[in-house]
Amino acid sequence: MESSRCGGAFRGISRQIHTSGLTQKGNMKETRKPRADDKFCGISRLTLFLLALSLAFIGKTMTGAYLNSMYTQIEKQFNIPASLVGIINGSFEIGNLLLIAFVSYFGGKFHRPKVIALGCTVFAFGCLLTSFPHFLFGRYHIESSVSPQENSSVVPLCHVNQSLFSLPTEEPSTECEKEPGSLLWIFVMVGNLIRGMGETPIVPLGISYLEDFAKTENSPFYQGCLHTATVIGPFLGFLLASFCAKLFVDLETVDAGELTITPTDVRWVGAWWLGILICGLVNFLAGLPFWFLPRSLVKEGEPDESETCKKEGVLLEENEQKETKQTMYEIAKDFFPFLKALLRNPVYMLFIVISVLQFSAFIGMISFMPKYLEQQFGKSASDAIFLIGVYNIPIICLGYFFGGLFMKKFKINTYQAAHIACWVTFLDYLLYFIAFWTICDTSPVAGLTVSYEGIDQLSYAENTLLADCNRDCNCTLKVWDPVCANNGITYVSSCLAGCKASTGTGKSVVFENCTCVAASEFPFQNASAVLGQCDKGKNCDKMLQYFLILQLVGSFIFSLAAMPGFMVLIRSLKPEEKSFGVGVHELAARVFAGIPSPIFFGALIDTTCMKWGTKSCGGEGACRIYDIVKYRWIYLGLPALLRGMSFIPGLITLFILKKQLTSERNVSSNAPVELQDKGQ
Repeated sequence: MESSRCGGAFRGISRQIHTSGLTQKGNMKETRKPRADDKFCGISRLTLFLLALSLAFIGKTMTGAYLNSMYTQIEKQFNIPASLVGIINGSFEIGNLLLIAFVSYFGGKFHRPKVIALGCTVFAFGCLLTSFPHFLFGRYHIESSVSPQENSSVVPLCHVNQSLFSLPTEEPSTECEKEPGSLLWIFVMVGNLIRGMGETPIVPLGISYLEDFAKTENSPFYQGCLHTATVIGPFLGFLLASFCAKLFVDLETVDAGELTITPTDVRWVGAWWLGILICGLVNFLAGLPFWFLPRSLVKEGEPDESETCKKEGVLLEENEQKETKQTMYEIAKDFFPFLKALLRNPVYMLFIVISVLQFSAFIGMISFMPKYLEQQFGKSASDAIFLIGVYNIPIICLGYFFGGLFMKKFKINTYQAAHIACWVTFLDYLLYFIAFWTICDTSPVAGLTVSYEGIDQLSYAENTLLADCNRDCNCTLKVWDPVCANNGITYVSSCLAGCKASTGTGKSVVFENCTCVAASEFPFQNASAVLGQCDKGKNCDKMLQYFLILQLVGSFIFSLAAMPGFMVLIRSLKPEEKSFGVGVHELAARVFAGIPSPIFFGALIDTTCMKWGTKSCGGEGACRIYDIVKYRWIYLGLPALLRGMSFIPGLITLFILKKQLTSERNVSSNAPVELQDKGQ
């Protein structure tokens, strides 16, 4: 019965759309703008728009979280440095930059739901293009110093007085840059750029549409629902990324039993392309409902039964007809006056400065957090992504929801909202510094973090990988193929460990007669080693729990301040400036935070690399191990500096808002006196 009513309603709407032109010409009095409260299948039109927009928010944030989690996999797949990964990440913001200001301004003049629908479709195409390189790349080459023949039987691995015919060349080949697949990361970058262009209309046009047709008291709650959607999306993205990271990148061609590495190995590459295709499908489906939503509505809660309302409806309809006939010049003539008004709005401009500093810190941290958990605490990419999602996303969702509910219940004004946002954020900032004490001991790696005798040292030079115990083995210094010895020390390769023999095959291979293990501070009579790095130890697991709990508490506190802060932005703008103002705010965040932040974070993180991997052609690949102490100070210290600077414009904003509030109170208190004087 419900489906038949819905079908009848849909056919009625279709007939109304088909005959709208004749109705307007024949009888203008019967023309009525759709109301926000009108029901469609038992749901109001504005609620339908809110649900569709929430799904679009979930789709776009799900994709963003998924890709941010998978950049380390892309880095290893294409053997590129973290700084180049930062450029790929920033290409999404560049795509946004190309269109955000114009879409925010011009999009509001046209059919906003249809513009959003088009954006979702373009977004989905960008996802498809991003995954395309996987199907062109061929089979992923796992960097290894052991040839398949050596891995099949007991043969010498320490090649004393033998040639290195089976090992990668020490010097990069001139043909390295021409190697098939070496530039396929460009597809990922272009796909990201197109994805950024597609996302452009969703936020400014969606929020302005809600603001235009929602009750004032309902607006914070609706915004809270959207913010909740922006948290559900990343949660789903992190779960999807965790699942895909466990699957080997060539899952369709490689049998898991053939692999000699595990997901905890830094050379492991997950099936990053699979989740991108799923995200593209979700975003395509999210855009479909917007094609069928009306261009505008009668504001929520406003009656339209009186003759006055009917006349207003006719006038509004005529105005819309005039708008559709406007030339681009007539639409654009107010662009610069609008921009000038925004630039002269001190609260708005200060809020942009705060957002840029806060977003720079947040984007840099979230982009490289999976890598940080991998390197600092020894977790696999899959486990790191899962822990980030579970410990951060649900609690942020609660913070957004309760922040919006608090704003609605107590009817907080702009000055009070700014106070809440400032001091709650400052509390989270103070708690943030505890993270500097959640440290993990540096993994002992012979020749890099400890000497071959087991004494602590730190070296970025390759020559320290050689010692008396392996100097005659003719080992390559370029390859990263770690083995864990029974003395608890990791060696860069079985050759550099001085291993003379191996038994077993696949993951169960054991290297024996390792001279460097026998020569260490803790010698073993049967000096042997197995594939992979040594585990970090139980202390790291405990520190990881402290770090994650601190993240949970900090995320909740920070998210409580998000809604009051956003309402300061919205309420600092006039009604006609909201769509354009939100768009310019997004533009500034993209240009000054989204693009440069991952690039300079990645470049600084590259400076902490102690051992670079090697491409099959001999060129330098992705980083395999970092100086975790230096990495920690950069990763945690840079956001602390950026966030600390953001409180300066925050305090200035409070001062300006207090001054504005005082002046408004003075005007309102003087108004009755002036009326009495006029009456006398």
